[in-house]
Amino acid sequence: MKNLTEKVALVTGASRGIGAEIAKELANAGAKVIINYAGNKAAAGSVVNDITSNGGDAFAVQADVSKADDVKRLFDEAIAHYGRIDILVNNAGVILYKLIKDTTDDDLTKILDINIKGVFNTLREAAGRLADNGAIINFSTSVNRLIMPTYGAYVATKSAVEQLTRVFAKEIGARGINVNSVSPGPTNTELFMDGKSAEAVARLAGLSAFNRIGEPADIAKVVAFLASDDAKWISAQNIGVNGAMA
Repeated sequence: MKNLTEKVALVTGASRGIGAEIAKELANAGAKVIINYAGNKAAAGSVVNDITSNGGDAFAVQADVSKADDVKRLFDEAIAHYGRIDILVNNAGVILYKLIKDTTDDDLTKILDINIKGVFNTLREAAGRLADNGAIINFSTSVNRLIMPTYGAYVATKSAVEQLTRVFAKEIGARGINVNSVSPGPTNTELFMDGKSAEAVARLAGLSAFNRIGEPADIAKVVAFLASDDAKWISAQNIGVNGAMA
């Protein structure tokens, strides 16, 4: 259903995995899409080609969301190209699997910079530049609902994202912009599957009511709904997308 026709969507970290699937889903719903990527130009170009070959409209912009100047340029280029931004999806992020005692200063700085500062930078830019009646979807994690060793730094950043979501929803709601976050569970992406044995994946699948891990399309469909006008009365919420994992 083309319920995002005439909308312009900016998706951070959209060159692969869940971000790429979100970009394609939004394009299928009629949106014009800006594919943000940090370093993999070829992968971002492949997503653009997939969208345009299916009749959609997309282009890629390199920017490191942890850098405020890069984010300003990202918004500048997106608005120069399409004239506006209606939808912001803050998908870019990194994960870290380390016990707190083993987490170095460099580890912590990197995950804070991308997962918290990256979202903060885009929200700050969106405060004055996202179109009225737009939508923002941030990414948290279902691990926030569990107690799992080695995820300390990661859940700290994602808990911050949930709080930023709630506060920003109140700050920007007068312009008709709704702000929500989604919390995926284990999802079949290259990044998630890397280094995991079949047994480990099966154990994670067993946490779901459906005995499987998620697919990127499972997440993308929920994001597309939250980006649509049908979701306008939903704001400041965190939506678990995890097959009853948590």
